[in-house]
Amino acid sequence: MNLSDDEAQVIKAQSGFYTLQISDSSTITARVRGKMKHKPQDSTIVAVGDRVRWETCPEGGFAIVKVLPRERALSRLKPLASGRGTRRWDRQGYLREKEQVLIANPDQVAFVLACAQPEPRLRLLDRLLVGAERQNIPILICVNKIDLVQESEVRKRFAIYEAIGYQVLYTSARTGAGVEALRIHLRDKITALVGPSGAGKTSLLNALQPGLGRRIRSVSEATGKGRHTTTVTEMIPLEAGGWVADTPGIRALALFDLEPEEIDAYFPDIAPHVPHCVFSDCHHHAEPGCAVLAALQAGQIDQHRYESYVRLQEEHQKLADMYWWGIDEE
Repeated sequence: MNLSDDEAQVIKAQSGFYTLQISDSSTITARVRGKMKHKPQDSTIVAVGDRVRWETCPEGGFAIVKVLPRERALSRLKPLASGRGTRRWDRQGYLREKEQVLIANPDQVAFVLACAQPEPRLRLLDRLLVGAERQNIPILICVNKIDLVQESEVRKRFAIYEAIGYQVLYTSARTGAGVEALRIHLRDKITALVGPSGAGKTSLLNALQPGLGRRIRSVSEATGKGRHTTTVTEMIPLEAGGWVADTPGIRALALFDLEPEEIDAYFPDIAPHVPHCVFSDCHHHAEPGCAVLAALQAGQIDQHRYESYVRLQEEHQKLADMYWWGIDEE
């Protein structure tokens, strides 16, 4: 990490304490200076991956005094304890959202899904892809636990993503299949490892770097869902070079600050057809002269991907309609 004397990179955040990498071999633990916390915030104040400025406190210890501008960030709408996003109306009638930054300034993101135990949720993957595309973050899809199923069937299921142009790796933390290929892709980069609980992110880390000693938990037999192993985001140095940010498992993802009319731009399989629609404000649902629907009928767009687009577009259109209704009532 290339850092000046008063700069550091946040490599772990837990309960208001932040581990800062201040040099290649040194870390300190710091808290956020009070005046930063008291400012109105619609986003995570300090996130893992942030570059910050710090100083020694007169009373001892260290404080983060400034967060440097983020080049990019993978984020979502901050969830409430109920799991729903924190969209709310303020006193002026404006829809307000709070952003939860999963990882700041990654060089790339690796979305990890299991072939089975639990079953892969491709709708969630599509949302994750949109979030990364919006921030222009390079993407790697890692399909894990291939030892549990017929690999040919798995490759057929994920072929739609390879056809779009995404890099897809097929791995097994148990057998070691694909682990070396993954190691090569991670070398000398800051990579966010993101996916649902039980997909095997922690097992993959242990396979990538033996002796790392990170805990793993099995999938619940009662629910078939993953159980959280990682509870905080932490950047882990790799012996081969680079860092991996291990993130808590994601069960739901509401995208932050996304306008309905821009969503088609973040589907690389849909975007090339949009300029050919007859209407510039085409939503690609049932409009005449829609080039996207024509491409869907011609088999140039996969039905599953189109349905993911429609669900996401309708969800954010509903939110936009609620916003403008609130403004009109002023």
